[in-house]
Amino acid sequence: VDATTSSKKALELFRANPDEYDLVITDQTMPELTGETLCREILSIRQDIPIIMCSGYSTKMDSEKAQKLGITSFLMKPASRNELAAAIRESIDANKQLSSRSNS
Repeated sequence: VDATTSSKKALELFRANPDEYDLVITDQTMPELTGETLCREILSIRQDIPIIMCSGYSTKMDSEKAQKLGITSFLMKPASRNELAAAIRESIDANKQLSSRSNS
């Protein structure tokens, strides 16, 4: 697990080793790069990476927009541990199913 409060640092870490990650969890509102920009960059590197985006009140992002971007799951804050755990499980399971279909 890598954790950072910098979206630019997160992108740098991902670019350095994109195949080392199973999941990305990000917030929409961050300094430097928004979550939307970060997700676009990450997905341009690796389209199959599951991404969970969290957001408080945002007029720029909602679950429909997130889905169109290729984001696996969108959580409104405050999200409970159970909601986050369920989103993680669903995102990883969905990615495994897609991977097994493409390998068949």
